[in-house]
Amino acid sequence: MAQVPGLLRIGTALANCHVAGGNVHPSHNQQRDKKDMNSRILSLAAAGVLLSTGTVQADEWSANFGASNNYIWRGLTQSVNEAAISGGIDYVSDSGFYAGTWASNVSYAADDVYSYEHDLYAGFAGEAGGISYDLGYLYYNYDAEAEFDFGELYGSIGIGAFTFGLNVLANTEADEGPGQDFGFGEATYLYADYGTTIGNGVDLGFHIGHHQGDFSEAFNGVPGDYTDYNVSIGKDGFSFMITSTDLDDAGPDALDNDDIKFVIGYSLDIEL
Repeated sequence: MAQVPGLLRIGTALANCHVAGGNVHPSHNQQRDKKDMNSRILSLAAAGVLLSTGTVQADEWSANFGASNNYIWRGLTQSVNEAAISGGIDYVSDSGFYAGTWASNVSYAADDVYSYEHDLYAGFAGEAGGISYDLGYLYYNYDAEAEFDFGELYGSIGIGAFTFGLNVLANTEADEGPGQDFGFGEATYLYADYGTTIGNGVDLGFHIGHHQGDFSEAFNGVPGDYTDYNVSIGKDGFSFMITSTDLDDAGPDALDNDDIKFVIGYSLDIEL
């Protein structure tokens, strides 16, 4: 999932991470806010992607790089539980407008057609009356052979240490199967995050999210709606996350999305 500039940026190849924000591409199981993010949006563990404590200042360009032992998006592995490398470029204006792009390696099965995820996003973020907000659009692009690109509209508000957000399916190139509906708003990801600093620059985050809709089932290769949750800590670009879902064992596969996963990552932000 892409890393969306905000109060805190979610770490790469984790979302967000989208990010951050599912995939069942035709030949695999599972799904990425994809950057949340969704998002990779605002909070410490938004959209279920590992966090980065880096921030983006107004009116500037920045680049980011990240590596982790697993790419997790909304509780689901995007790299068959193997290492992922990611990077992106962001622009933030003092008006609150931002735009960026982010990419990572992905895989859902040994013989699938997926090799990369490339995200494009733009939005507007700000604060009013002590409440922060973020609204935007995030497009997830995959290998042409996959024919599963899709876009989401997202929004979140931050109140104190809490962030509440919603990602809504806006469009997709994927074909619907019998009885499926991939129309606007027919799939959503609702999440809540809490983040705080516990001393010595160590950030602690808690996340819970719920993914539902026919597109979520098809893209993620899951049998129905599901909930993901995680606890994460981060310091000086390093992050550690414990994450899981309420999914049942789907049988032998390389995804194991019903298991508890431990994710270690490092991310670096560079001002351009």
